[in-house]
Amino acid sequence: MKIGFIGLGNVGGKLAGSLLRNGFDLTVRDLDQKTAEPFLAKGAKWADSPKELAENTEVIITCLPSPIASANVMEADDGVIAGLSRGKIWLEMSTTDEAEVKRLAEKVGTMEAFSLDSPVSGGCHRAATGNIAIFTGGERSAFERVLPILTVMGRKILHTGPLGSASILKVVTNYLASVHLVALGEAMTTAAKAGIDLNSTYEAIRISSGNSFVHETESQVILNGSYDINFTMDLVLKDMSLFEAVAERAGVPLELSPKVLEIFSDGEKKYGSRAWSSMIVKRLEDTCGVDLRAPGFPAQMADSEPEEQGHEVIARSQTNPG
Repeated sequence: MKIGFIGLGNVGGKLAGSLLRNGFDLTVRDLDQKTAEPFLAKGAKWADSPKELAENTEVIITCLPSPIASANVMEADDGVIAGLSRGKIWLEMSTTDEAEVKRLAEKVGTMEAFSLDSPVSGGCHRAATGNIAIFTGGERSAFERVLPILTVMGRKILHTGPLGSASILKVVTNYLASVHLVALGEAMTTAAKAGIDLNSTYEAIRISSGNSFVHETESQVILNGSYDINFTMDLVLKDMSLFEAVAERAGVPLELSPKVLEIFSDGEKKYGSRAWSSMIVKRLEDTCGVDLRAPGFPAQMADSEPEEQGHEVIARSQTNPG
């Protein structure tokens, strides 16, 4: 199967790397051709335009930083849609707006091609090893065609239902991760000010009802002082805005989300849009004069899930949604 991959950034580059390592015929494209050089050196081909990439591949994957970027790549005169033909599949792996992915899918459909939204969840460090979750929405037959590709890039694969459902669930889970991160900052700062050892605090949360995926990953980079979660403040704000747009369309009167969005907006002003998202806890560190470092805490973030664990395909929807 010939695969085209557009967007070799923090997440996209790692996903494309998994495809190459597993022997797939891969054509790549990025705004910066230098970014593609390591992939070309390992056997990937280069496309001079998204159209050329789509013409010469069967599955076209986009993994881009924003809905606007995806629209530009898809709809330009030399974009992906212009290069599509019957039976090809567009796999949108960007974190995007479900209304936007549906809009673009209508145009893809005029070329007799299929669309799937397929964002990933679990962190950039897991994307590098293929130990990541992938949500996929769209026609079941198209999902089954790309499943061999998905199981190379990720470990837990969930078919979420119709097109757009995966994008909604992605921003829902990212919203929850942001809430958990703010709450962890408050919890750890309170424990530190109360005189509790931070190593003990980490373990107490980890083995208790207060545990979460965010604690087992992001608390590590807070306590070791790197804050390096490979995800930035501006991306949190983008994802939370997408979540609020979904809630607004659904008529849900949000209470917690606006406050968390306000906190991250303040964090962006204080530390910059490209600061790591986990640096949001510095707001309280700075205010309270607390240093959330744990002596002897590992300098590198450990993966909370063993890499040798097998794949899990969770495809409960047996209908064939459009």
